[in-house]
Amino acid sequence: MVAKAEALLSRLVVSENYDSVNNFLTLYDAYMAAPDEDLKTFFPKYNPPIRAHKHTCVGLAMEVMKRLKVLEKDYPGITKAMMLVSCDENIEDLRDYTTSFPGPQGFLIETEKDHVMLAIHVRVGGRPGVFLSDLGYHISRVVTVMADRCYPHTGWFTQSDEPHCRKEYNYQFNIHNSNYVEWHERETRGKTVKERLSLVYVAKAYLTAVSVTEKRNLIWDLKSLLARDPKGHLKAGIYFHVKPREQLFTMFFDSNSGKQRKKLKFETFLELQKIPDEVVDEVEQCNDQLHLRDGELLSILNRLATIMADQEYVAEVLEINNKVVQLSAAA
Repeated sequence: MVAKAEALLSRLVVSENYDSVNNFLTLYDAYMAAPDEDLKTFFPKYNPPIRAHKHTCVGLAMEVMKRLKVLEKDYPGITKAMMLVSCDENIEDLRDYTTSFPGPQGFLIETEKDHVMLAIHVRVGGRPGVFLSDLGYHISRVVTVMADRCYPHTGWFTQSDEPHCRKEYNYQFNIHNSNYVEWHERETRGKTVKERLSLVYVAKAYLTAVSVTEKRNLIWDLKSLLARDPKGHLKAGIYFHVKPREQLFTMFFDSNSGKQRKKLKFETFLELQKIPDEVVDEVEQCNDQLHLRDGELLSILNRLATIMADQEYVAEVLEINNKVVQLSAAA
């Protein structure tokens, strides 16, 4: 079952980019077309659409559910067993979080529910476990988490190993509360090792993925549009932080002379006819590797440049993001 699921996932991770840029553009267009009001008045009423081939973790998890339904014939019941589950990233007090309440309801005010993945509960020889799929974090394999941490428990694995950075992940049930799976991340850059802990709530399906997590993503200050290979490694794309002054983005892609990574100014793309030819050529190379229509990335960068030049709007986005962060940190 894992082998068949992973064959589907490795194709899906290539055909579907990770994209938190297009929902940002859509929000701006909807806001500009709305009656005269500020963003903090408009934002609570806004319902973000989930559109084909423009997916954050939410849309990607939904897409995985659709694709894995073909396994129903071989594994009856898998369709009903699949569910979206929520993830809280950067847990500070693991014991307090997992023992204060049986589920996350007691923490709804102070958590951001900023990530979504797919889960399938299983029993292997009567032993409980869960399969996890997380294309939002570019994981093209199925992670098997057994309650007893014995075979076929995945344990630690290397998610990516680049010259400048290695990322390793481990998933295990929390010993105090089996409603939660701990997600441990270890990032090694040279001699510096950073560790991070997230918690995945697997006891029940997450029903508000669009209205909470997708919406949270809209005003998150990191945006990216990324193409992956069958193993989930990043191949090409753009990413940037929404900032009031330093208006830069990074574009990376493969060229005849090797991997390219360019820092570019958004203002370069405000007027399409004034963009230098060599920059247009590089954008087109990246566009092709993102599997976009001809000229689509150039159009996206032009629209982003317009948004980033709207200093009042950028300030409003960052203000809402900061309020969400403060709310979760203060509670």
